[in-house]
Amino acid sequence: MYFEDFQEGSEFLTPGRTVTETDIVNFAGVSGDFTSIHLDETVAKSSPFGTRIAHGVLTLSIVTGFWWRLGITDHVVAFYGIDKLRFTRPVRPGDTIRARIRVVGRERRERFGLVTLAHEVLNQEGEAVLVFDAKLAVKYREG
Repeated sequence: MYFEDFQEGSEFLTPGRTVTETDIVNFAGVSGDFTSIHLDETVAKSSPFGTRIAHGVLTLSIVTGFWWRLGITDHVVAFYGIDKLRFTRPVRPGDTIRARIRVVGRERRERFGLVTLAHEVLNQEGEAVLVFDAKLAVKYREG
């Protein structure tokens, strides 16, 4: 999608994706975040969550893959920024997440447009686990 294709108020619902044990272990290795709440079931049992949980930033990273699956990143110049980021519920191994995305802003710039997308990431129960606004720098159709 080019900048001109994003219309304020447009909404998208992504397909679901199950967060696996392998995702969590691999993300720990890539990020270097080996915090016990993510990898040690014995320690995690005594946490407020009662079990291991996925890294919040892993959940955010999965959302960027949702953009690609929707085809909205074909003409993205850069991931410009994030506002209002909140991890509202834990994501556990085996949870299936999807995102409801709404176009909430468009701003013309000289070399690219900025599109603001409001996200509500939901688990299989329909509960929000992550909310944030992403700003994407997007190419214009012409020039």
